Amino acid sequence: MNVKSLLARPFANYIFNKTKKESLTALEDQDDILKTLVKTAKNTEFGKEHGFENIQSYDDFKKQVPIRDYEQFKPYIEKVKQGRHNILWKGLPIYFAKTSGTTSGVKYIPISKDSISNHIDTARNALLCYMAETGNSDFASGKLIFLSGSPVLDRVGGVPTGRLSGIVNHHVPKYLRSNQLPSYETNCIEEWETKLDKIVEETINQNMTLISGIPPWMQMYFDRLIEKSGKPVGELFPGFSVMVQGGVNFEPYKAKLYESIGRKVDCIELFPASEGFFAFQDSQKEAGLLLNTNSGIFFEFVPADEIFNENPTRLSLRDVKVGVNYAVVVSNNAGLWAYNIGDTVKFLSTKPYRLVVSGRTKHFISAFGEHVIGEEVEYSLMKAAGEEGVKITEFTVAPQVQQGEGKSYHEWFIEFEKAPADIQAFAEKIDVTLREKNVYYDDLISGNILQRLIITPVRKNGFIDYMKSIGKLGGQNKLPRLSNDRKIADELQPYLQ
Repeated sequence: MNVKSLLARPFANYIFNKTKKESLTALEDQDDILKTLVKTAKNTEFGKEHGFENIQSYDDFKKQVPIRDYEQFKPYIEKVKQGRHNILWKGLPIYFAKTSGTTSGVKYIPISKDSISNHIDTARNALLCYMAETGNSDFASGKLIFLSGSPVLDRVGGVPTGRLSGIVNHHVPKYLRSNQLPSYETNCIEEWETKLDKIVEETINQNMTLISGIPPWMQMYFDRLIEKSGKPVGELFPGFSVMVQGGVNFEPYKAKLYESIGRKVDCIELFPASEGFFAFQDSQKEAGLLLNTNSGIFFEFVPADEIFNENPTRLSLRDVKVGVNYAVVVSNNAGLWAYNIGDTVKFLSTKPYRLVVSGRTKHFISAFGEHVIGEEVEYSLMKAAGEEGVKITEFTVAPQVQQGEGKSYHEWFIEFEKAPADIQAFAEKIDVTLREKNVYYDDLISGNILQRLIITPVRKNGFIDYMKSIGKLGGQNKLPRLSNDRKIADELQPYLQ
């Protein structure tokens, strides 16, 4: 154990105990955060337009501030991009996090001097909670990597602008800089495959102890390491003990990632976004992610099937229930107000508030009134795959609306690492579980309106080649699991088996 590992332990215990304590005061902390946010922003343009000086309670806030998505919020963002002060939050943001929206094109999310600590400290706290609970601090003495976007920043309206992962890279503590890989020069490479080759070159002979990133891009990194070394990742890096991941559901990637490693390593799941770092896995012993209730973010929750209603039900944390699918709405100390982030969650417990990410509000299939969501398709696929010994590389699902003869159906585009012996029987097994999970889908099948789902195999590396073709290979880019149209399905045609 080196000095860094030794010195980290007391601080880890302090953060772990602080996190546990704050999990018990979540409701009080949320009340205080809302009051502080409103008070701080009452003299901003947004605060004046929405009567912040008259807001005394959460009910007042709901009356004064409607839920908005990015498109509805965009006029305020445009003013900030022009360099205008005191629009959404005091002064100007210190960064814009630039992110690709599925419907809004490029989005510019403000990060303020007040909110940057939410992004930095939460990632740190997740690692320290792990360290305190497990006693594993050895990873702090080895090399750490986060597979991220470029740290090169542009300027928009005088505000430094770039990918969130690139922004965060500028705030890595000095004591970890000597541990961090890849080099700054390599991290600045935009083209993902060129960058990946350089990352492999720089890390293959290092003592890698922690590897972090979005699962599909970690898998690409592991594949390149194995191809170059001829060894499993766990043998290549004997000290590798912690894998940190987030951004997509881990389950579809889990089996292949662990197979690539060749042994068990601990895993820490995170729920970060440009709009805030919302939750993190605080325990290896408990399921779910702990909601980040005392970090400058006020949370609201809307039953997912109401999020696009004109007047949806809006709940504060004190009124949420276990097992209900909620859309997440946030207000934060960077100037987002009742902002629909587009993610859905389900609470596993309310003492403390632990949750799982269940999907995206705009990623669903309801072409026929079934409203199938990501959580349901992922569960159904992984259950069948586990029972049949099938391994999945990647997948997406789209409706196929038949205009002529024949019934419509859901088309599942799947790239197999290990394909089923009987693909039709495998499809039927998935279909049975999906019908059990979704009563509306079951009614459409039993009512002879839809036929059972059909699997269309995608060739090896087909999804990687597709993501490359649309300029979204690597970094923080994610393939939508579900679409309510045929756009992705049509674009995938050149990549089928």
